[in-house]
Amino acid sequence: MQSTAPEMTKSASTAGKQASTQDADGMAVASFILGLPGLLVANIFLGPTAIVLAAIALRRGTSRRGRAWFGMALGLIDLAVLAILITADGTLSWSP
Repeated sequence: MQSTAPEMTKSASTAGKQASTQDADGMAVASFILGLPGLLVANIFLGPTAIVLAAIALRRGTSRRGRAWFGMALGLIDLAVLAILITADGTLSWSP
């Protein structure tokens, strides 16, 4: 019975690490998905959310590093668009 205890602990830690990686992968994809519409609408909320999710995903070791970095870039671009809108016409949204 003692020989199976380390195997059970090893498999439990492997399963936990795999679940953490899957969560990080989901966060990387979510940051990318939230960053895209943030370019046009609700960039004050979606930009920072995309940045935070991408940072957490990268910290947790996602296997989708490209999506996480692209989501972070989109979040930063969202904030840049917001800054341009505010300085151009003093609003938080597109105006006709």
